[in-house]
Amino acid sequence: MATEAKYSIVREVGRGSYGVVYEAIVNQTRSRVAVKRMHCNVPENVELALQEFWALQSIQRQHENVIQLEECILQNGQVFQPISHRYRKSDSHLLLIETCLKGRRCMDPKSACFLWFVMEFCDGGNMNEYLLARGPDARLNHSFMRQLSSAVAFLHRNQIVHRDLKSDNILISHRRGSPVVKVADFGLSKVCQGKGNVNQHRFSSACGSNFYMAPEVWEGHYTAKADIFALGIIFWAMVERITFRDGDTQKELLGTYVCQGKELIPLGEALLENPNMKLQIPLKNKKSMPDDLCKLLHDMLAFNPKERLDAFQLEVRIRQISYGKKRQRSVS
Repeated sequence: MATEAKYSIVREVGRGSYGVVYEAIVNQTRSRVAVKRMHCNVPENVELALQEFWALQSIQRQHENVIQLEECILQNGQVFQPISHRYRKSDSHLLLIETCLKGRRCMDPKSACFLWFVMEFCDGGNMNEYLLARGPDARLNHSFMRQLSSAVAFLHRNQIVHRDLKSDNILISHRRGSPVVKVADFGLSKVCQGKGNVNQHRFSSACGSNFYMAPEVWEGHYTAKADIFALGIIFWAMVERITFRDGDTQKELLGTYVCQGKELIPLGEALLENPNMKLQIPLKNKKSMPDDLCKLLHDMLAFNPKERLDAFQLEVRIRQISYGKKRQRSVS
């Protein structure tokens, strides 16, 4: 007797080089989930899938602003094997799965093998689409800044460096009424081994999306503070609605840059070429941004990582800025 499928695919909601994301229904409860399928047919794909798996699996305590992994399922041909659940299995078991998966994929790249990530469903799409469909809103922007700074501080506290923060990789949920952001897409993330300050770990492989990469990432010598530079790009673009058109997809994306003639140069690359370049913040309208927010963005986008805020300092500073908060009436 065949076992009834646990999930039913409803529709495709996203596709990229990493794989495909679907909206699905849990057949037993009728609740909605997002299902991300990653094809493990070549070693590079296996590495991306496993990095996402280890990042989400390593978070023992969930955070409201980080996408929640329900379970991960390994498909080998017609066989589906759950390899993790919210109640995590032992690391030794998961390491065995990883070793076997890497070895099998390299030996037989044509075999039908997938990792399926079952995650909470976000009904508001990604942050890029969400914000561009609305007019500027200081209170909403401040809420998103506060939520994102809290999420990244949580990740860094748990020794996870995202390495690909951008508005396309941040999802929106309306489950509690007001919009809640969810940091997602951990395929390029890194889980640092050992305890201590995450900012002491060094990385050498340049990765991420060009317009969000810190200057030191272009050089191939960077730390977790590269995530703060990417957030600085997102915050600045969000407040002033600065966009560029992606050359590959032709999508309009939130992001800041430097103009050289008709060419748009990523800010991190431009700073690498000219470390003394003065950032023009705000870019459009001085009235759109109070001084404390301007100072915050300068401190997030500092060329020298040693002068840049870390995630824990940023979390505190976001709470202190005046931008987007209700003005208190004075009582005479």
